Amino acid sequence: MEEEQIRETIKYSCRKCLLREMDKNAYMENLYAYIDRIEEDSKADKAVYEDRLAVCKECKYLNEGLCGACGCFVELRAVIAVNRCPYEKW
Repeated sequence: MEEEQIRETIKYSCRKCLLREMDKNAYMENLYAYIDRIEEDSKADKAVYEDRLAVCKECKYLNEGLCGACGCFVELRAVIAVNRCPYEKW
């Protein structure tokens, strides 16, 4: 499937909205849908992913799902196999 066709099949609740303008539930659904679309060979093993999230959950820099070091969504950063914690905790 060509990239343009893929984009047409992916639906977002609001592509041009700021976070503050979006329904929080819809935004989280979009984030998880994005994670689901990541190719499996790019994802960390499920156990590794859960271990990473457990470390993030105990980190003092975690703030409402965001990393205080880099500003990323920890659930998105942790799912990519090659990603690393900015504080080298995983």
